[in-house]
Order: sequence, then structure tokens, then C-alpha cells
Amino acid sequence: MKLKLHYAFLLLPFFTFAQLKSPSEFLGYELGTQFTRQHQVVDYYQYLSEAEPQRMNLLEYGKTNERRSLLLATISSKTNMDNLENIRLEHMKGMTGEGAPEKAIVWLSYNVHGNESVSTEASMQTIYDLLTTKSSYLEDVVVLIDPCINPDGRDRYVNWYNQFKNSPNQVDPFSKEHNEGWWSGRSNHYMFDLNRDWAWLTQVESQQRSKEFNKWLPHVHVDFHEQGVDNPYYFAPAAEPFHEVVTDFQRAFQVTIGKNHAKYFDENGWFYFTKESFDLLYPSYGDTYPTYNGGIGMTYEQGGSGRAGLGVVTSIGDTLTLKDRIAHHHTTGLSTVEVASKNVTKLNDEFKKFYQKKDYKYQSYVLNGNPDKLEALANLLSQHEIEYQVGENTTVKGYDYATGKSGTLKSSDKSLVISSGQPKSTLVKVLFEPKAKLTDSVTYDITAWSLPYAYGLKAIASENGVDKTYAPKNNTTYGVVQPDSYAYLADWNSMKDARFLAELLRNNIRVRYAHKPFTLDGISYERGTLIITKSDNKNVKGFTKLLENASRNNMKELTATTTGFVESGKDFGSSSVDVIQNLNIAVLSGEPTSTLRFGEIWNFFEQQLNYPVSVLDEDYFSKVDLTKYDILILPDGRGYNSFLTNQIKEKIKDWVKHGGKLIAMGGAIDGLSADKDYSIKRKEIKKDSTISLESFEASEREQIKYAITGAIFKASVDNTNPLAYGYEDTYFTLKLGDRSYNYLENGSAVYLSEGANQPVSGFAGSEAKKKIAETLIYGTESMGRGQVIYMVDNPLFRGFWENGKLFFANALFMVE
Repeated sequence: MKLKLHYAFLLLPFFTFAQLKSPSEFLGYELGTQFTRQHQVVDYYQYLSEAEPQRMNLLEYGKTNERRSLLLATISSKTNMDNLENIRLEHMKGMTGEGAPEKAIVWLSYNVHGNESVSTEASMQTIYDLLTTKSSYLEDVVVLIDPCINPDGRDRYVNWYNQFKNSPNQVDPFSKEHNEGWWSGRSNHYMFDLNRDWAWLTQVESQQRSKEFNKWLPHVHVDFHEQGVDNPYYFAPAAEPFHEVVTDFQRAFQVTIGKNHAKYFDENGWFYFTKESFDLLYPSYGDTYPTYNGGIGMTYEQGGSGRAGLGVVTSIGDTLTLKDRIAHHHTTGLSTVEVASKNVTKLNDEFKKFYQKKDYKYQSYVLNGNPDKLEALANLLSQHEIEYQVGENTTVKGYDYATGKSGTLKSSDKSLVISSGQPKSTLVKVLFEPKAKLTDSVTYDITAWSLPYAYGLKAIASENGVDKTYAPKNNTTYGVVQPDSYAYLADWNSMKDARFLAELLRNNIRVRYAHKPFTLDGISYERGTLIITKSDNKNVKGFTKLLENASRNNMKELTATTTGFVESGKDFGSSSVDVIQNLNIAVLSGEPTSTLRFGEIWNFFEQQLNYPVSVLDEDYFSKVDLTKYDILILPDGRGYNSFLTNQIKEKIKDWVKHGGKLIAMGGAIDGLSADKDYSIKRKEIKKDSTISLESFEASEREQIKYAITGAIFKASVDNTNPLAYGYEDTYFTLKLGDRSYNYLENGSAVYLSEGANQPVSGFAGSEAKKKIAETLIYGTESMGRGQVIYMVDNPLFRGFWENGKLFFANALFMVE
């Protein structure tokens, strides 16, 4: 009997492997012959967790906008899983130099771009093999797998492909199944690129994932992608520029992993490349953000993407199949875990070293400014588990962000202080440094993002520690309205104010606003101040309760007054005090627009402003009765020259002249500037006619002279213009290119003045700087009874440039 029991015990692992269904067995088709819908992926992961409860834990860490599940699978050996929380805690103690961790933590993230669809397929084969044939890796490694970061985008692509593919599938790249429409599957529900959102956390997927990621801070993180059909596979090491905070070990370990991948690719005769294109600088990627949190962050790129389908002919006549693509991502996924399993001690030692006290130049960042903007920044820091305090009454010396020189700032209990003397000091440096050091001007993304500029705050970067204390609790009482008041006043200088206004308008409360500064009861009020009178709202049922709710919901303090007679300025009945209309707003979507730029506007209305917007597609725009709308927004895009036919242009102009408000952004302005009825005109500069005799290779790099790779410039502001209410006389704008227009004769609200074409942060080429000198950023012009608003730079870029958003709200509510 003992022998039989022993024999049965020996066979148990074999039976476990044999009984565990592979993805192909579970799904009922060979992996790679069809695209798996999200609900089927969820089913398979749930099946594995039920079949392997001792070695796998499956967490639903959130839901998408379209209510799909966001999953995180944790797998390891039975012994490790029994001790999982202790393993995590020992690992996290490394941030303070403590603990005795003995396991490596690897996090594999799949399908952040929905139509880069192969990686979710590969994830299923990878987790199956880790639980079966490669289970030895799990003795020393805890593997966390997010099978699909972007389920909404992926299902959009998969459903589209299944709808339009040939049967059998067609490998001709010109066939419909290889050519997605405008509404592609790359981005999430709101058309945001989730791979640019790791640091900014504007999207629900990022916000929910960040909570789990910060519980683990893995030693190794891989972000699986796809690129063009004709590209071979890309894996680490990354390309220059590396941010200066990337450690020697992080660089070296990328090489170690890359060489291990190369071994398997060489054996199979697969092509690959390294050290090109994909750098480690911009902090909001799935490789850089983990790197700045102490891990080895990497991007893997398989050729294919949305054009590849189940199979496609490449430019050299080869056929790239979904099976090929799965095999490559599957191989690098397993190889990554293998390398981690062989370097556990080194990974743990270096993680501790990463979190040792750093001797960064700036030891403290002190910020003053609008309390609402300080609060918004503090909320972002909390999401990243970055520590912050408030200041004490002292004068701080250091680098002044406003001037780019040495300066001082008065610190108080209203100041925000972020110290580099904390575990997340590296992330603090990257997010707050005035200028990122560039080792190469040819980069994959923007080169400037410093949060004091993004949030519109006065800031000093100090080389010394700064006196600080823990933040006091906010004791302000919101939602208390004195019913016997004549009116209630609210300031206008932040997105919190805009949300407050939006809620009032949604509840049909009439709101006025001041075009001139005024003084009342000894208090000074600026342009844009909101005025809510009892007499305007005497017929609004439950007016007081609605006003209280709006105050409480938006944490908006109201000042009551018993009179409309001001001490200086204009009384409340003056023509300088206008009523804000409850607006019907439309935004154009479709081919002329960029999906990302459209998505930023859509997201702004529904997730930030909470105000309704209608989406009008270019397919039927010619049939739309524009008189039903007060505002039409034309997002940035490249297709306006073909969209703006004579018929469409006349339709829009006629609507504006009869009282409509047109907001043209980025490329949409190009489509208008050739029309003589619009006063905005492109800036023309003479090109250098000198012929360069440089080498072909050098001439390619020479083109960088004409580029601006996401740089910050200091602009002048005319805050008497309603488009600029709530702003001071300067604004730091993020320029993404050299698009430039001359000043408007009247209505230049924000502009680059003489000598302001040098970036305060980020890279701008010499020729590009000439082109943008003395040009418009934001402006307005009257046309008949209507208004045209021009936004050359994008105030809503990726949803993180917080200080630009009020310009957009002003365009909606303040410009008349």
C-alpha cells in the first residue's frame, strides 16, 4: 500500500499537466487560427485559476469604460503562493534597505494597444507553459500577467476583423481585412493611447492598474507591442537617449535579457533588432515608468499590428502569420522569466541599491499657486505614492522655473513641498526636473513634461532640504448657502471652477460672469468671476439645494453678498456682466481628425468637465443642421483640406456669421487659413537656399533642425481677453511641432512675444525656433454675430497638461 501511494504521488505532476487544458484545447481551435474575443480570454484565465488554485491567483482589478474586466494573474510555485504576501512584503522592504527577499518579481503586460492583438493570444500560451513545461522557473520567480491592458480597444479590433475578414483569410495587404477605418482598435474607449498614460493616470485603466503595480514594483516589467508589418522583432537593449537616472545595472541587465532572447531567435532563424528607435526617456511609457520605479522596464515589438490579421504578405513577399507572431512573443516572454530565475540575488540586491538615498542636485521642490491646482497635483502624487508635505514660513532659494535662473520663493503652509529624500526620489526627479538631460536629440516622444509647468504653478527647485510639515486637513465647509443673500460669488481660475459651473448649467441654474474686475465688501474679484443671483433663479425649483450640492460636489467655496452694488468696477446689472448660456456643443469626428485629438476632447467633456457633447461624424456632416448647436469644435487632424469643400466651408461660415462659435484646433486651422474670410494666416519664412553636400546619413539627422519634439515655451497672455480669464500674464505652453501663425490684429490672447522662441525645457531645432518666433498660440476673432477661436497648441494634450484646460473651458463659456 505504501508503494502504491508513493507511486501515485510521483505521477501527480504528470496528471496535473495532462489534465490542464492548453489554450487550443480550451478554446476549441488552434491558437493563431482565429482571434480570441475578450470574454473567451477571461474564461480561459478563470479556468486556469480554478484548475490550479494552489499555484495561481486571478484578480479582477477593475473595469473598463465599456465594463470589460481588467485581470491580473499571479502565478508561482505552491510554496511561494502559500507565502505570497510575505514575499511581497519582503520585496517592498527593499525600498527602505530592509528585508531579505529571495524571489524575483516579473510583470508581463499585454495588449496596451488594442489592435496590436497578438500579445493577448501569446499570453495564454505563455501562462500555460509556465504552469506546465516551464514550471521550474516559478520556484524562484513570482510572475504577474496582465493579459490585456486595453480590452475595449482589443475587442473593437477583433470584432471588426471578424466582421470583415475573408473566408479563408486573405493575405493580400490591400484587402479590407488589413485596413481598419478611422475608429481603429489601437486606443481605449476614449481614444487615449494607454501607453502614454502610465505617469499621468488620466484613464480608468491606468488608474486601477497603478494601484496594483505599486503594491509590487516588479524587478522586471515587459510591455508587449507590435509595429509595422515589414519590421522584424525588437527587444532590449533600448536606444539612446536613456534618461540619466537609468542605472548601469538597468542598462546592463537589458543586455543580459536581450542576449538570451537572441539565443532563441538565432536558433530559429528569426530576424530581430536592438538599440534602435525605442528609447528610455519620456516617463509615461510601460518601459520607462517601471524603470523609474526601480525595475528593468522593456518594450518588445513584433511586426504586424492591425494590418497583419491572420496572415499578410510583406513587402519582400514573405507571409507573416498570427502563429508566427504568437511564437515570437511567447518566446521572449518565457525567456524573460528564465533570465529572472537565474538572477534572483542580483535583482534583489540592485533593487535595494536603486532605493538607497540619491545625491540628486535638487533635494526639494517647493510650489505655490492656485489651491485647486496644488490639490490636483497632490492627488496625482498620491496615486503614485509619492510623499509630499506643506511648507513653513520661510524663503526658499533655488532654480526658478518661471525665469530659468536662480530665484527665491516665499514658502508657507499653503505651499506644496516634495522632497527627494524619500523612496520614490528617482520618480520625483524625473517628473519635477526643470530640464531632462538629452544624450540624443532624436527621440521617440516629447522631451519636456515637468509638472510645475504642466500645472501652472510657481516653483523653486532647491539644492537643499526645505522646512516642511505634514499637510493640515482642509477645514473649509462646502455646501452652506445663506438663503437671504442677494447673490453668491465664485472665483474662476481652475478646472474645479469649470466643473462647478457645468453642474449648475446642467441643473438649469442661471449664472452670470464679470468681464471687468470689481470690489465688493472689501474683496477684490477678477474677470470671469461667477455670479449666481437669487432673482435669476427664482423659478428654479430647489435652487438653494441645487447650489449647495454643486458647492459640496466640487468642493467649491461660495461668497454670499446682500447687494449687487459694487464698490469699484461694474454692478451686477451692467452690460459688462453677461449671462452664461446653457450650450449645445458638437465635436467633429472621423477622417479629417486625429483619433487621439478627438478622444482628448471627448474625454474632457465626459470625464473632466461633466458636460454633454454631441459627436458629429464627417460621413454625414453635410446633412447636419448646425443651427441646433451653439458651438462646433474641429479637433486637430491632417485631413481638413479634403473635408473642407466649398460647400462645407460656406455652411460653417454662414452658421458662424449667424451667431455660432467655432473652435478650430491644430490642423483644422490649416483648412481655414486659406479662406480670405478668416483673418488667421500662416507665418511664412524664407528657407535657406544653400545646398548642403553632407552625406546621406548626416542629412537624415539634419532634419531634426526643423523639429520640435514636445518642448515647453514661455508665452505671453492678454488676460483681458475672455479666452484667458483666470490666467496670469504668462503661460507655459507645450509645443509639439513648428506649426505657426501670425498674430491676429485683435484677439491674440496667448502668443510668443519677441525673443520667446527658446524653449525653457525640451528640444527645438534651430530652424523650427525661427519659424515659431512671434506667433499666435490661442486667439479669437469675430465673424458676423459669431466667434472663431483658434488653438494652435493643444491645451488638452494627453489629458495631463492641467494648466491648459481652463483655456478650453473659457472658449466654451467665456468667449461671446
